[in-house]
Amino acid sequence: MSASAAVRDLADRLKLGEQVEPFRERCWTPAAARRRVLHLEDVSAIPFLTAIAGVEEYQHRARVRAEPGDLYATVTPPDPEYETYCRERLLLGDACWLAAGDGDNRLAIARGCSAGAAFDRLADGARRAGGLTIHPYMSTEDVWTLAACLAAAAAVPVSVLGPPPPVTWIANDKALFAELVERVLGPGWMPESHAVTSPEECAAMLCTLAARYTGVGLKRTRCASGTGNLVLEAAALRSGERDAIVTGVRAFLERTDWRPPEPILAVAWEEAAASPSTQWWLPAPADGLPRLDGIYEQILAGEERVFVGSRPSMLPARVNRALADASREIAGALQALGYVGRCSFDHLVLGDPDGDFAVRFTECNGRWGGTSTPMHLVDRIVSEPRPPYRAQDFVHDGLLSVSFGEVLERVGGEAFDARTQTGRFIFYNVGPLQGCGKLDVIALGATQGDAERAMVDDLPRLLGL
Repeated sequence: MSASAAVRDLADRLKLGEQVEPFRERCWTPAAARRRVLHLEDVSAIPFLTAIAGVEEYQHRARVRAEPGDLYATVTPPDPEYETYCRERLLLGDACWLAAGDGDNRLAIARGCSAGAAFDRLADGARRAGGLTIHPYMSTEDVWTLAACLAAAAAVPVSVLGPPPPVTWIANDKALFAELVERVLGPGWMPESHAVTSPEECAAMLCTLAARYTGVGLKRTRCASGTGNLVLEAAALRSGERDAIVTGVRAFLERTDWRPPEPILAVAWEEAAASPSTQWWLPAPADGLPRLDGIYEQILAGEERVFVGSRPSMLPARVNRALADASREIAGALQALGYVGRCSFDHLVLGDPDGDFAVRFTECNGRWGGTSTPMHLVDRIVSEPRPPYRAQDFVHDGLLSVSFGEVLERVGGEAFDARTQTGRFIFYNVGPLQGCGKLDVIALGATQGDAERAMVDDLPRLLGL
């Protein structure tokens, strides 16, 4: 079956045209590119992120996407020292901060902009400018509701730079994405997985998979960064009692607030030589084909493979080509379904990258994220072609209650300065610094080894840790 026929079949099965129709008026068009932009880092649709230290401050990542004159909204106020740094050291220009309402869910920025002073200011600004574009972290229902309300109140066009929510969830729901990959590329491009809908079915399928693989796992379909994964050794399942396995599955599902009939994926947990991601920008079809912006090696921690950072791929060229070729097909399929904006795919490289290898997809991140945000920032402020770098969160108890200004003082001339293109360290996502001793860092290097040493050895030394 051709890719276009596969896409049509999936769209027909999901009745996608009917689902998208209520959002069509707010869909992105080239005309929307001329309007003022509101950036929202609303992560509220992703489960379990509240367990991440300082996540309520991650909304300030929207600042590094804002062009001069753009708006960005957050619940908490920006750090004045960081705003000066963005404007004067990184040369990001002036962006207009908007205080979102502080409701029951402090992560729900779109809802926080949908009432009160924030809404009035947005509606007035859109009316004066003749329109507005909303560029969200993730294109969810709340964002489109905000766009519709603003359009009605201001009587001007308001568009969303992102896919309509039914398409957003084809990308971000692991079961739907697996179906898309198999329809477009055929079998074998995803680790073996089976959708199940009860603890008993989970246990039975895990035991079935354990007979063929050394590792198996469960995945909640709409989680991110490994937070909804459970990884198990197959040998333990083969020797275990079925009742005990069901009890363990129940505990995992209760811990992750599972509610039937939501499917759970029982998967083969394959041993990988590398876990790269491919970073894509999907324009509206009238603006061209999907654009590959980079291939990255993910830095993952623990058995659940929780994402903590990334670096540009050092994998062999033919591995990168295989990743690019396969992901281009899926990016094109998503674009045909109506996807617009930032998107990335997580992969596994099995076997020997220097010899016989195989490429798998594991999931899609239909949103901005921990790899695309620093990639975009590096491309924006470094004048030369993209250098080797390592990007990750940096956490240390010794940074608790330390101001961002003091961090800059400790790092001194090693902090990157876009005016002179000197220095090695770029800082962002600094909101969690004082409360959690945490911020995000990009370490630049002449080589990838230089960048690794800068992050692992030099930065702690400069910070006095």
